Amino acid sequence: MKNIVVLTGAGISAESGLKTFRDANGLWEGHDVMEVATPEGFQNNPELVLEFYNQRRRQLLTVEPNAAHKALVALEAHFNVQIITQNVDDLHERAGSSQVLHLHGELLKSRSSNSTHEFFDCKQDILLGDTCKNGHQIRPHIVWFGEAVPLLEEAIAITEKADYLIIIGTSMQVYPAASLIDFVNFSTPIYFIDPKPAITNSQKSNLTIITETAVAGTPTLVASLIDK
Repeated sequence: MKNIVVLTGAGISAESGLKTFRDANGLWEGHDVMEVATPEGFQNNPELVLEFYNQRRRQLLTVEPNAAHKALVALEAHFNVQIITQNVDDLHERAGSSQVLHLHGELLKSRSSNSTHEFFDCKQDILLGDTCKNGHQIRPHIVWFGEAVPLLEEAIAITEKADYLIIIGTSMQVYPAASLIDFVNFSTPIYFIDPKPAITNSQKSNLTIITETAVAGTPTLVASLIDK
């Protein structure tokens, strides 16, 4: 069974109605990224950071997977499908995908601010003063800017074995996730689904660009791959 690796970004989740939080001027819900998505921001104003992610978590629980998420599930009957997502939501899992690696963490998990190894399921708000058994503040299980991406090596190993690479709804501007495209074999077909693709065919001879939204382009591509 051939391997399909799927790299997804905010565009696929946005079509479920999930806010991407990043707008044109670089603010996240009115906040500079340094305030709400860095270790320094958490140290300076932990209450603000916790509430920022509490709002994101509450919204996540109100939305559902869309046709793009569901189409990727259909591939599993024909291919070994491994999804590497930059998204912190659980929409791939709720749609039914069985192999999902979250590069940037998971919004529905929390951890001690003193540990990167022990995670807790978390569907409720995290408040200032919520602590682990050792008395350390609980924080969202999110990889913030300036922090190491602990699953990057695993993601690279998965990508290197891809027979097909599908990229959906990502700007391909956020590193190190954007570098994964460079780890596929030079002859591996790459499909890039995005209405405003940030890379071109001239950059990759094995690249097919599909200038559609995730919901419009993914089911069509999936159907063609299954037909093959």
